[in-house]
Amino acid sequence: MTTKNYQALIEDRIFIGGADDALNVIENEKADISVDLRAEAKEDYTHENRVHSPIVDDADQQDESVKKAIDLVVSAYKEGKKVYFHCAGGSNRTGTVAIGTLLALGEANTIEEAEAKAQAARPKIKVKPALKGTLARLYPEA
Repeated sequence: MTTKNYQALIEDRIFIGGADDALNVIENEKADISVDLRAEAKEDYTHENRVHSPIVDDADQQDESVKKAIDLVVSAYKEGKKVYFHCAGGSNRTGTVAIGTLLALGEANTIEEAEAKAQAARPKIKVKPALKGTLARLYPEA
């Protein structure tokens, strides 16, 4: 049996992980869209389901790019699509978008609660302070 290196954030609808699993999720889970969060991704790395929504790792003021990625995931989910999103390793940028997605969908009320749910799904999630600041600005009530 093959080990899955990606996880479900929302059962059978939203999946999270690293770049290496994008094609596996499309094949195994029948994901309709794969959102690539890597700013460093090569444009020749592509497949028909890929949407590039880059977030720069280790950079300040990523509010606009993070909001765009969260909105893209939430919109696809609300359209009934299965979504996979990833960065390189599925820890920082993926964790940030996972937390924002849970907040946007009303699956969590605080950043801390959303982070705990995201980490329960994917234990390697570890959001760096700059992106936690972005989440605090995007979700001031959370």
